[in-house]
Parts: sequence; structure tokens; C-alpha cells
Amino acid sequence: MNAPVSPAETLRAALAGLLDGLPPRQAAQAVERLIANYRGATPTDAPILRDRADVAAYAAYRMPATFEAVSAALEAFARAVPGWVPGSQVDVGGGTGAATWAVSATWDGPREVTVLDWAEPALALGREIAAANPALAGVRWRRSRIGAALTLESTDLVTVSYVLNELAEADRRALVDTAAAAARAVVIVEPGTPDGYARIIEARDRLIAAGFRVAAPCPHSAACPIVPGEDWCHFAARVSRSSLHRQVKGGSLPYEDEKFAYVAATRPPADGSPVSPAPARVVRRPQIRKGQVLLDLCEADEHLRRTTVTKRHGDLYKAARDAEWGDAWPPAD
Repeated sequence: MNAPVSPAETLRAALAGLLDGLPPRQAAQAVERLIANYRGATPTDAPILRDRADVAAYAAYRMPATFEAVSAALEAFARAVPGWVPGSQVDVGGGTGAATWAVSATWDGPREVTVLDWAEPALALGREIAAANPALAGVRWRRSRIGAALTLESTDLVTVSYVLNELAEADRRALVDTAAAAARAVVIVEPGTPDGYARIIEARDRLIAAGFRVAAPCPHSAACPIVPGEDWCHFAARVSRSSLHRQVKGGSLPYEDEKFAYVAATRPPADGSPVSPAPARVVRRPQIRKGQVLLDLCEADEHLRRTTVTKRHGDLYKAARDAEWGDAWPPAD
């Protein structure tokens, strides 16, 4: 009996099919140009993804990384709010729908899903790719300008991944406020850079002011203990590299790490069930030394601390050796 195919594998296979007939060098050039546009400092209302070739190349290059980053954020959120399953989702600025794939991989069952984006070619291709995933058969793909004029209907979950960096400051704030007014839960993901972290902290503050509790990654909803300008909070998700990745970036490793920053927040559940953030979060790669593991933790008392776990700690030492950047600490089991 064949093992079930994971959503990540299904997505990779669907994306590989997009590049059939597109010369490798043309795909690589499209990706390089689009990366330059996305890294530009000036936000624009004009769609950056202009046609199907643009979208196919960029989706094949970026969707797996976005899927893995959003999946990591959603998994942390799901552990903090056990038993809660979103019955509806709106993916704002979702493009080809990576976050909808991540939601369907995190929670089983049917739900109403709407993807909003300004780029019609991205929406069209997202619909095409989603045909490979039966869980996404009913997704609505709608063209909408993302910014201060956006309106959202009530929904359980709003996802906003790699979008805030494309917006002017006023539009970013308006989008977060609109998401907070419409949703029970909001998950926002940005690049794992100092600027991406700054946008996440701004969004986090606005969500808390709107009555939300932070479920992940923070173990509390108080002020972030990181001093602005001295450090930034981010994590990493392992992504399998395609031939297109290797052509654009060079190198021969079969994987790369997607660095991202995120906040996942929720309104207190109506049934009174608790929101249970991690007691602490591993915020750097654990350092394994002889007979000990050094863990850098963000803790519930609003401080950053380095904890040393040694062989004397028994099973906890074994858990520390297996701990990864971004994990809750101590492990629940």
C-alpha cells in the first residue's frame, strides 16, 4: 500500500508541471527580475506579476518557501489553541494561494476559503494549481486591491503572508485593522529580516490593541523584549530546492532555509477555552556542546534568557538535543 502523498509533495509536483515548455533560462530571468522588484523600497499599486510566464516562474520559485513558512506559523498557532478549527479563511494578497495550501495541511475538514489579490494572472494560476488538491476545490479567487480601501466579510481566519512589505505604511496599518475587525484569528508572515520583524511588531501591537491575544510565537502578549535596532525575532523553515532554485541561486545543496518572522493572534475563544502560548520559545539555533545544550529562549516573564541543559537533566537533555529553532520549550510531551 502506497504511503499518502503530503500536501508539500503535491504542491511541488503541481509547480514542476508549470515549467513544462518554459525555457529554463527564461524562467530564471523572470525570477531574477521579480525578486529585484519585490525587494524595491517603493511600494506600488501596479501588479508586479504581469503574465502567466511571470507567475509560473515566480510561483515555482517562491510558493514552496511561502507554504513552509506559513505552515510553521500555523502549526505553532494550532498547538496554542488546541481544538479550534477554522471554518472559513480569507487569504489577503494570497496570489497563487500558498497560505490556503498551508491551512488545508494544518487542519482537516471543509471550510469556506477566499483568496484576494490584485494580480489576475496570479489568481488564475492559483486556481489551476489548486486543482491538484481536492481540499481546495471550492476556493473563491477574487481580484481586489489590497490596501486602505479593502473590506472583509466576517471570517474565522485571515492570513496575510509576504504582503505588508508591498504596502505603504498607512495601507499596512489599515489592512491589519481591517483583518482584526473581520476575523477570529489573524496570522501574518513576513520575511525574516530586521524590516520584516519591524512590520510584524507593528502588526502585533495593533492586534493586541484590538483585543487579540498572541498565540505564537511569543509566550506572552506584553511588549517584545528585543531592543529595536539591536536584534530581531525570526525563524527558519527547511525548503527542498528545485532545479530552478539552484539555477537562480547557485550551489548544490538539496535544501535551503526560508527565514521568516510572524505573529499568530486570536480573540479569546467564545466557549471560554484557553489560549495557551508556549511557556517559552527557542529563538536561536540550539548550540550543542559536549554534554550540554545551550538554548536561547523568549520566556513568559517578558525576558530573553540563555538556558543550559546538561546530561544531569535526564530526559530534558535528550529533548534539548532534539530541539529546533522555533520550538516551544519545554516540550509538551
